[in-house]
Amino acid sequence: MSNQVLIVDKNTMKKMQAYYEPSSTGKIPPGGVFAAKTSGCSITGYKSGKVLFQGRDASNEAGKWGSVNNVSPNAKSTTSVKKKTSLPSNFANLSVIGSDEVGTGDFFGPITVCAAYVRQEDMDILKHAGVKDSKALTDEKIIEIAREIIPFVPYSLLVLHNEKYNKMQQTGMTQGKMKALLHNKALENVLNKISPEKPDAILIDQFAEENVYYRHLTGQKTIVKENVYFQTKAEGLHLSVAAASIIARYAFLKEMDKLSEVAQLTIPKGAGAIVDQAAAKVIKKHGEGMLWQLAKVHFANSEKAKRLARK
Repeated sequence: MSNQVLIVDKNTMKKMQAYYEPSSTGKIPPGGVFAAKTSGCSITGYKSGKVLFQGRDASNEAGKWGSVNNVSPNAKSTTSVKKKTSLPSNFANLSVIGSDEVGTGDFFGPITVCAAYVRQEDMDILKHAGVKDSKALTDEKIIEIAREIIPFVPYSLLVLHNEKYNKMQQTGMTQGKMKALLHNKALENVLNKISPEKPDAILIDQFAEENVYYRHLTGQKTIVKENVYFQTKAEGLHLSVAAASIIARYAFLKEMDKLSEVAQLTIPKGAGAIVDQAAAKVIKKHGEGMLWQLAKVHFANSEKAKRLARK
């Protein structure tokens, strides 16, 4: 099925809405202005100014209104990935799905990955809620903001619990591959949630080179590749990544609270000396086997904790 996208101004959007009114489906998606269906094309207009044409006559129908940007279906192929070295100049104002992860460097607790879609028209709401780089926010503020934005931001949250993480790691899977699989799945989930709407772009907070990231995904049934960008410190480049980071951090904090209840002591974040001491207490209280449930056992903290526990 052919897909085409136009970006139009408000006046053109009104004209299109009136033009397609006789073919209206009456089912307007979230963030939509109108939805119509002709014999050979489905047309959906969005508040962001984007108009999506889908069907065999998509090119001809879109051509009535101006030049188009080709849009492929969500990547289920192994076509070559076009290297994106820089973001468009207006990237911060586009409707974007951003993804980020939390917990990868923490000995205790799971890895949480979140992908979140922030539409252009929702940016002011998120800014008002305080969405920004989560590293600049306290845990208390992250919890407050997350609870405020979760009800209306389309997102997918994946939690890789310690037991499964440890099993995957012992089979030889690297943490980098685990993260790639989680990001790809979270992005796929959000794309499915907002379909037939499509984001202007996708931004991943970069943890690996682009070619390495896609190599990790070899063999996956669905690989999200269309309009995907990789940037370090992406939380400061688009609100979608900042929102994803906040939701992922919120989930991580909740999981840490659960683990503290299981361990019957406060489980600290990070991987420093205080973590070694807490892990030693866990071993003395519950035995070494409990670390399998609470921590990433291949970290050096495990051996340090065992030595401390023997003293």
